[in-house]
Amino acid sequence: MRTPRSSALEDERGSSPVEFVLVGALLTALTLAVLQLAFAMYVRNVVHDAAVEGAHYAALADTTPAEGRHRTQAVITRAIGADYAEDVAIGEDSSLGHRTMLVRVRTTLPVIGLIGVPYGLEVEARAPVESFGEE
Repeated sequence: MRTPRSSALEDERGSSPVEFVLVGALLTALTLAVLQLAFAMYVRNVVHDAAVEGAHYAALADTTPAEGRHRTQAVITRAIGADYAEDVAIGEDSSLGHRTMLVRVRTTLPVIGLIGVPYGLEVEARAPVESFGEE
């Protein structure tokens, strides 16, 4: 025989939908955070690889630094968009003991989708300058 419950707090009817919504919202937020982190890492890797490619291209004996800068911007534009390729600087450096081409890219670090912190991500790449034996 069932005894009637006197307290409404002991009644658990209707708690499953509430638990489902709370847990579902938490899992959705966690999933979106992981996806956003993965996207930020993707943007960082694309920008870094583009800087490396631009530095190596600019370091060739028959190319100019402007061509390396253009190559860097083209790779970034193709992969993630022209807005991420606006601040690309290139120059020659000898701080490592030999002549190198230095490419520095400053771009937006995506925080929510493509929206993010302007100039929140900065990468640089170096490549040894190719020569035809004049040194």
